[in-house]
Amino acid sequence: MLANRRQDVGAPAMNTPSIGQHYLEDALNTFRDYKKLGERAFAQLNDEDFFRTIDEESNSIAVSMKHLAGNMISRWTDFLTTDGEKPERNRDMEFVMLPETTKEEMIAYWERGWKCTFDAIEPLTADDLLRTVTIRGEDHTVIQAITRQVAHYANHVGQIVYLAKHFKAGDWQSLSVPKNKSAEFNAYLKDKLATSDSSKRQSQLNEVMDFAARNRQR
Repeated sequence: MLANRRQDVGAPAMNTPSIGQHYLEDALNTFRDYKKLGERAFAQLNDEDFFRTIDEESNSIAVSMKHLAGNMISRWTDFLTTDGEKPERNRDMEFVMLPETTKEEMIAYWERGWKCTFDAIEPLTADDLLRTVTIRGEDHTVIQAITRQVAHYANHVGQIVYLAKHFKAGDWQSLSVPKNKSAEFNAYLKDKLATSDSSKRQSQLNEVMDFAARNRQR
């Protein structure tokens, strides 16, 4: 009976290549949004706060960036053909910040990690999504490996944003819908969606950031 059900009128064909390509595009856009979110947060900090920790067990923003970049370089280098945990990776050292390290060096390492990520994912096609890759010897489909990293990076970028907001306190430039502005944002977004070309719409993160910037300028 399931095979005889009619496709909804106007619904796109549910073929695997289109779904797979949509997944890859969405994953890339999500990674780009998290990169931008982290950068908008740590750009607000001076060097002292960039390396600052709130207690002995916590990571600084610099350490979170170092760990993320180290993870990216390990996971995405030769992504389809080698294990995601490279033998040359020293994960423990990702949580150690040497005293001579500069903010510029950490930002360069962050950029290197993200470049490795995008260079690995951008060439993928829908046909690659069910291929098997390994991480620490454990089999993953490409879908599982990408989704695993999306969740991991979201966690650490969230930590970066939280710390940056904590350090800036009242001088923090909001990267989300400001307090008591939800109804105003919903109206702003509704108006923008009604008047813009759907093919050229920004990501949700960009819409929120644009709205927050408009509110700061008032």
